[in-house]
Amino acid sequence: MSSAPDRIDTSVRPPTIGDVPKALWMLIAIMAVIELFLTGADQGLVGTPDWRGFAFLYGAFWDPLTTGAAEPVFSLQPYTMYLTHALLHADLFHLLMNSVILLSIGKLIAEQAGVNAMLLLFVVCAIGGGIGFALLADTNIPAIGASGAVFGFLAVWQYWDGVIRRARGLSLKPVFQTIAGLIILNIVLALWMQGGLAWQAHLGGFIAGLAMGPVMTHYARQNTAHRQS
Repeated sequence: MSSAPDRIDTSVRPPTIGDVPKALWMLIAIMAVIELFLTGADQGLVGTPDWRGFAFLYGAFWDPLTTGAAEPVFSLQPYTMYLTHALLHADLFHLLMNSVILLSIGKLIAEQAGVNAMLLLFVVCAIGGGIGFALLADTNIPAIGASGAVFGFLAVWQYWDGVIRRARGLSLKPVFQTIAGLIILNIVLALWMQGGLAWQAHLGGFIAGLAMGPVMTHYARQNTAHRQS
């Protein structure tokens, strides 16, 4: 038996809306509702323009809180920010980019490993993104967005592709090419955005995703065995 699914099993799927698990739609909806309210506040349609600032103050990932250089707004903030930062975005375009990848690859992961495993992966990789930012960044600019989780999903996708290719005796070159492409993309975007890209969170999320690869494979094998029983 190979250590990962040898094919994409689409014979049985979890409850879905348009082939995407309901839980994944709900996750995206939570992020979308938050961003829509903040965008509305920015435009003066609801609340006040201060809403985004307050949301970032309470929910973004602040590196100074990890070093004690700043005081938290509330006692649990140094811990909750490892997850809450993934629910906040800079604008609707930022949300759209992350959501498209989460929906497409999250659907694949949920089909193979199950919805609960997919949600667990999101949480672990969001936290991994925060850890990466805490270890590698030295800035007062907060980190926001689900990009850490996005890169974690990409990592599991590539992990599975690599294991399947090895099991079939195929070259791993496409896997390494994809990873190299992601690295180049981050370098280009980091230079273009002049410090506005939290590449540290991307790296942290990707490493967390790779670390979760065997775990997600275990869930996928269990899921496949359950379908066949």
